[in-house]
Amino acid sequence: MMRKMQVERTASNGIAAAKAYIHVSPDLSPSDYPVSEKGMEEEAERFFKAKGEVLAELEGMAGENGIFRSYAAIAEDATLEEGILTRMRETNCNVQLAVAGVTGEAAAVFEAMEDEYMKERSADIRDVAKRFMAKLKGCSLSDFSCITEPVILVARDLYPSDVAALNLEYVKGFITQEGGVTSHVSIMAKDAGLPALVGAQGILSMVSENSWICMDGKTGEIVIDPDMAERERFAGKAQEYERRKARYEEAGRLPACTRDGHVVRLCANAGNLEDVKTAMENQAHGIGLFRTEFLYMEKDHFPTEEEQFAIYREAALLSPAELTIRTLDIGGDKALPYFQMENEKNPALGWRAIRISLEKKDLFKTQLRAILRASAFGHVRILLPMLISLGELREAKRVVEECRQELMQEGKACASDVPIGVMVETPACVLLAEEFAKETDFFSIGTNDLIQYLLAVDRGNGKVAGLYDGFHPAVLRAVGRVIEAGHGEEIPVGMCGELAGDERATGLLIGMGLDEFSMSPGELPRIRYGIQNMSYKQEKAVVKEQAHGASDLA
Repeated sequence: MMRKMQVERTASNGIAAAKAYIHVSPDLSPSDYPVSEKGMEEEAERFFKAKGEVLAELEGMAGENGIFRSYAAIAEDATLEEGILTRMRETNCNVQLAVAGVTGEAAAVFEAMEDEYMKERSADIRDVAKRFMAKLKGCSLSDFSCITEPVILVARDLYPSDVAALNLEYVKGFITQEGGVTSHVSIMAKDAGLPALVGAQGILSMVSENSWICMDGKTGEIVIDPDMAERERFAGKAQEYERRKARYEEAGRLPACTRDGHVVRLCANAGNLEDVKTAMENQAHGIGLFRTEFLYMEKDHFPTEEEQFAIYREAALLSPAELTIRTLDIGGDKALPYFQMENEKNPALGWRAIRISLEKKDLFKTQLRAILRASAFGHVRILLPMLISLGELREAKRVVEECRQELMQEGKACASDVPIGVMVETPACVLLAEEFAKETDFFSIGTNDLIQYLLAVDRGNGKVAGLYDGFHPAVLRAVGRVIEAGHGEEIPVGMCGELAGDERATGLLIGMGLDEFSMSPGELPRIRYGIQNMSYKQEKAVVKEQAHGASDLA
């Protein structure tokens, strides 16, 4: 009997139709066996042996996919090691229970965050934990060698190491019951050109090994045991997808320019060096948002100037056209285990981002010095988050100049003029946009937070998530005001929030005059193609007509 389901958020585009292959992960739950005081030393030795084997595997895999370099960093993390050994000593538990407990707590820190990108990093920790547990239990990880015919893989969840092991000759797509669209699994699926749908609740209860599945990675449509008419419909969709894919590839060889010659910059958001490499492979103009939180969150201490400089320099060399580094944006839902912060009733409106930087000047200066030194190796820009007043901007610029003077006196190279921009993500910043534009070098609109602040909607609250709307008239008017204010002072205006990668918004934003779009690297080909097939004159006329002929822009 034919059944249909719809996945709300899609992970990786593409069309596939094949038999279902239901993947069952091995049981890696920890064994609860007693350990004597004398046996504790042996348990520690088991841990170090497992750690060595895991690191060797991950370092070998890093050559095939750079994601596994970050995995190796997690496995090698001194804080993780100390936490596991301490747990064993203080609770007298075996190594399996200690590994499960400590890694589970670390993953839970990321899972509690509202930011989808950060939240999905919990899966990275769990994947590393899975590798440790497999070594400790003597189990084999997922083996897909038995797949010898075209299938669509259906699983509760998958990890990057699972995806890396797939034979793409036979695996035509995958569907998971859990997971998120910003996970490394989703990113790897995009890189491999593999259609993927994650968070398909109830899929495992709807399919069997004999089921036939049709899936659309763009629309989220899943048809189980389709009739002949449905199979033919999906065959037609697959042909159209391949034609569209070829057009995207051709578009990638050309600039992001409308039919009538209006050029915009297409940049990418990145959280690490691998993201930067992927962006460059997708012909990004540059990096419109380099998140620095990960550098801090993967350490057991505040990263030193040299540790930060090494990362920023490499990123600048990889993205010579533009590297926009956002200063530390912790607080709210992004906590650091080694930085004590008070529990806040409303952390989204609390002590975070620039507020922490301006209070903890030593931390701020360490980061700024590293950024300024990296500016000698590429076109680096500094982006300041969460501003609500000109006083904050002026003080931040003063500290930047102080750092620059210090470096000159020390004989350390840096660019003489590093652009400083404002991330527009608060209503206050929107309302003061004209004033901010006079004292900054560029704007970057952070729609993710701006939308929730403007609409008073917690995007992590399922009860009101439906009210979170980037096309709300208030949001569009705010965006329009910022663009107008920036252009009034002849400074470029970009957007680094999710709205920038939404093809439904591209024409509207082009017509409003947005200069730069920054998005997930995987979205670049599709948005570029859309821009190349637009008329700037027409889109501008549409915006003007809507602004004058209606009460809103929606």
